[in-house]
Amino acid sequence: MSAVTEIPVKTADGGETDLSAYDGQVLLIVNTASKCGFTPQYAGLEELYRAHKDQGFAVLAFPCNQFGGQEPGDAAEIANFCSLTYDVTFPVFAKIDVNGADAAPLFERLKAEAPGLLGSKAIKWNFTKFLVDRSGKVVDRYAPTTAPKDIESAIEKLL
Repeated sequence: MSAVTEIPVKTADGGETDLSAYDGQVLLIVNTASKCGFTPQYAGLEELYRAHKDQGFAVLAFPCNQFGGQEPGDAAEIANFCSLTYDVTFPVFAKIDVNGADAAPLFERLKAEAPGLLGSKAIKWNFTKFLVDRSGKVVDRYAPTTAPKDIESAIEKLL
């Protein structure tokens, strides 16, 4: 099976790429939303990113509007919100679906490699987080209620 970094993804500007720029890095991949009760986690994600990016760590955000319509904006609005409200400097990709027939291939892979509670594959809400090691293997899945700072020790072990 190929590494997670080889899966095609859409960029915020509508282009297509893969995550090969992140080969060899520890990744925290998150489905995000700007009008969610968990939205303040952007601040914690940015803190993690700034603290560890020079050690080979990246946060990758994928906005999603599947949960309560909490990400209604277009790419420009999302980027503006993230920058102005939380000073986000980590990459924010194109808005995607994480569940259902149109789920992004990246999230299909993440869910398959790290099922949720009781083996559930579906993502239940915004800010579900997937930790990926330097080889591109999904190591763990974290619930939306898990604060970014509570994942830091797991990230540090992989760095």
